[in-house]
Amino acid sequence: MDSLGRQLVVELKDCNADLLNDLEFVEKVMLEAAQAAGATTVAHSFHPFIPHGISGMVIIAESHLAIHTWPEYKYAAIDIFTCGNTVNPDIAAQYLIDKFKCQDPSILELKRGVILVGGNLKFKAET
Repeated sequence: MDSLGRQLVVELKDCNADLLNDLEFVEKVMLEAAQAAGATTVAHSFHPFIPHGISGMVIIAESHLAIHTWPEYKYAAIDIFTCGNTVNPDIAAQYLIDKFKCQDPSILELKRGVILVGGNLKFKAET
């Protein structure tokens, strides 16, 4: 392990707007994404906005998955942060891309808590 965690910043453009505005669907697929990646879900909370949009978070033992949707733009911003090497955030990201029927995804990966020789930490993001 060369870092304490991996963070995926997931940009989902040109998604299905109805799915992005369906609270039950968003909550379900976020929980399923965590499970598919091998994470241990601890808690979750989701909130709908009027007239549209949803924010939510799945707390996992290994960190979190978070989402905010803008159905009017067919867009979702997702953050997947996992610690250790037992969870695969790439699986969660691909699961969400598929479920939201995203036509234009992009993913930026950051390594968090990069470990140096001797166990000292150098706290900087690397791409």
